[in-house]
Amino acid sequence: MSILDALKRSNGLPDRYKELSDQEMVAKITAIKAEMGDRLYLPAHHYQKDEVVQFADDTGDSLQLAQLAARNKKAEAIVFCGVHFMAETADILTEEDQTVILPDMRAGCSMADMANIHQTERAWSHLVNLFGDTILPLTYVNSTAAIKGFVGKNGGATVTSSNAVAMVEWGFTQKERILFLPDQHLGQNTAYDLGVPLEAMAVWDPITDTLEYEGEYDAVEVILWKGHCSVHEKFTVQNIAQIRENDPDMNVIVHPECSFDVVERSDFSGSTKMIIETIEEAEAGTKWAIGTEMNLVNRIIQQHPDKKIVSLNPNMCPCLTMNRIDMPHLLWALEEVQSGKKTNQIIVDQETSFYAIKALNRMLDRA
Repeated sequence: MSILDALKRSNGLPDRYKELSDQEMVAKITAIKAEMGDRLYLPAHHYQKDEVVQFADDTGDSLQLAQLAARNKKAEAIVFCGVHFMAETADILTEEDQTVILPDMRAGCSMADMANIHQTERAWSHLVNLFGDTILPLTYVNSTAAIKGFVGKNGGATVTSSNAVAMVEWGFTQKERILFLPDQHLGQNTAYDLGVPLEAMAVWDPITDTLEYEGEYDAVEVILWKGHCSVHEKFTVQNIAQIRENDPDMNVIVHPECSFDVVERSDFSGSTKMIIETIEEAEAGTKWAIGTEMNLVNRIIQQHPDKKIVSLNPNMCPCLTMNRIDMPHLLWALEEVQSGKKTNQIIVDQETSFYAIKALNRMLDRA
């Protein structure tokens, strides 16, 4: 199901939820969770607001939460506090009799939306004409179910920011070239870490249906999809220069969805999990400028008062689409579930799920 189709099925938040106080909503959500017990599972992504995270059964990255949902066999309903593609992955991995609900259908991901199935199939046709049967598609898990299914159908696999290096390395054992969807920056940073020179990387522009590359096509090893995270792209080399000028002792740690120049100038780069663990293991008194989503940075600051922690970009805002899930939407979703309704249900069709699972399993088999 497309996000547009999903939105058509959603009537939007009823007005009565907008009139409740925070205290009333907390009491109602707490009561529903207590009443439903194991029949309800509520995962929340790291980037969610604190007002939502406080009710989470687990917090984590998207794939981790989908896997945890799949292990909660007693849960009749999974109310996924994340964005659309995350709920899709949970639906793919859970049982048919389990229902996955997204509290607000407007909670999408700009990066995932930068590669739709029509663009991808069109690109694949062009690229196969150029390079023949030499390309393996890999997709970041931050992609739609349809893209995961496409990749699985064409022999490829999913990747996470934690295992991207290992998966790209595996990809090169399968084919001469990699098509990396949908995040240009993660693909570029990963390939460079493996020794692929920048001159061997081309960029596919899905808007113009063109391959951006100035050399001979025979030299291309990686084809990067022209997509990005709207949050992580806002961290700049100027931010790093300002941090270093203000406090030379500050460590800069960023997510690999940041641009190549930002990652190259940082002291550390890695997945959300790596960032969290690095700060946890750091000595008291150390200083950190973190280049990732603001809700998470603020939570890390609160959890580590013994360290000086700031956002790499002082003007950064939280992920706007992720933040569409709030207490009113969460309460609405839970009350609908409690009454037996399936409002805002996420359903991935069987064929897409079949091939998406192939892509996921090719990755998980190498974990």
